[in-house]
Amino acid sequence: VQLQASGGGVVKTGGSLTLSCAASGRALLINAMGWFRQAPGKEREFVGGVSWSGGNTYSADSVKGRFTISGDNVRITVYLQMNALKPDDTAVYYCAARWRTISFAVPSIEGDYDYWGQGTQVTVSS
Repeated sequence: VQLQASGGGVVKTGGSLTLSCAASGRALLINAMGWFRQAPGKEREFVGGVSWSGGNTYSADSVKGRFTISGDNVRITVYLQMNALKPDDTAVYYCAARWRTISFAVPSIEGDYDYWGQGTQVTVSS
């Protein structure tokens, strides 16, 4: 399974960006995909994700109301619509996929994911 993330860039405070992550390879067995981010000097943290097994999405409290997670289980792609961006949102954003193991809830722990994308940089200037 390969994950290709795109959509990162530089944006001013209050601006918007949409990230996408497309899966390929043996992607038909993916049942959940998620987004994590890692800011300089900080640990990687869960942002949100989608479970196709459960038919639901989940976002971390820190981004609720500003970020929207969505997924396309035909294209096996997950999207992260980010609005009202703040400088604290500056980070490398990684997408991840849970493969084969059924998960009705959206996994929120790194160890629950089997494959990772290369990361895409999001920079929010003040």
